[in-house]
Amino acid sequence: MINSGFRKPYIIAETAYNHEGNLRYLYRMIDEISTLHINAIKFHLLLDPESYMTKNHPLFPNIKKWIFSTKQWDKIINYTNKKGLDIITLCDDVESIKYITKNKKKIQAIELHATSLNDYFMLNYASKFSKKIILGISGSNQKEISYAIDFLKKRKKHDILLMYGFQSYPTNYTEINLSKMIALKDFFKLPIGYADHTGFDDPNNELISIAAGMMGFEILEKHYTLDYGKKRIDYQSAVGKKQMEHIRNLMELVLTIYGFKDKTISKSEKLYGDTGQMKKAIIAKKDINKGEKLSLTNLWFKRTAKKSNIKQYQFLQLIGCKAIRNINQDEIIDSKNVNLKQVKNNL
Repeated sequence: MINSGFRKPYIIAETAYNHEGNLRYLYRMIDEISTLHINAIKFHLLLDPESYMTKNHPLFPNIKKWIFSTKQWDKIINYTNKKGLDIITLCDDVESIKYITKNKKKIQAIELHATSLNDYFMLNYASKFSKKIILGISGSNQKEISYAIDFLKKRKKHDILLMYGFQSYPTNYTEINLSKMIALKDFFKLPIGYADHTGFDDPNNELISIAAGMMGFEILEKHYTLDYGKKRIDYQSAVGKKQMEHIRNLMELVLTIYGFKDKTISKSEKLYGDTGQMKKAIIAKKDINKGEKLSLTNLWFKRTAKKSNIKQYQFLQLIGCKAIRNINQDEIIDSKNVNLKQVKNNL
């Protein structure tokens, strides 16, 4: 997800249950998402509703209509693989984790929703998955997050990604608290992504979406829909094609600006910092005769037309050195008129 140079965004389009069980609609979503030049698509997998929620749950009658069979998922996954998208499956039940693991589907990651973060059975089966495990950590405290991470690590599962962000249909930006991502990353020493759930009609949706990118977090997840603004399940924070394309471009921009952790100075910045033409050079404040010692009274700092090979911070090292030839007023102090070995000896 990060190359050797500048950071690149890793953007996930989440379909959730926006398809509402319409297989043709989901295929259309896959087709459109594959044209966006983003990285991944996320599906919600649920095979046994009774394993996921009680029958008296208000969503139970509907969710039974929204799920697909394993044969249908076989075709969906194979079709998506051909589109060149990474696949992430948010597994809502143990059965879906078993299905992915047993059939060795070409899935890049399994995600456990925050609702299952400390579910022993879900964690146990997820630990058997050979690739990345994503843990949804919204609405979870440090102890709950630690429990899930320790559970997986004890089972030799270390390829873990934390996904921060919660859906409150939609999420009020005043409650996002992105600074918490920094604290979580520092504490758990794990990569962390941001799942944005800002309202689709919020005028600042795109800005809020890339805010974590401005902080150096390159993984972004957004709900996606074919029918922007239309009332369907999970539509509240779902963006359409134009928004997602703009968000992708903005993420690329802010991550390029953010750069990468490197103490070296870029070529352009180095030119800007050259002593002489940009930073003031050490010069002769007045004519200095050969053999005369350099002092606080005969040296000065000025911007010059030429570069200098002596840095500003070496000024005090020059004091007491002798001029090896006559130096004219405003002439740069460098190796032509001062023995630089003396400068080093004055360290």
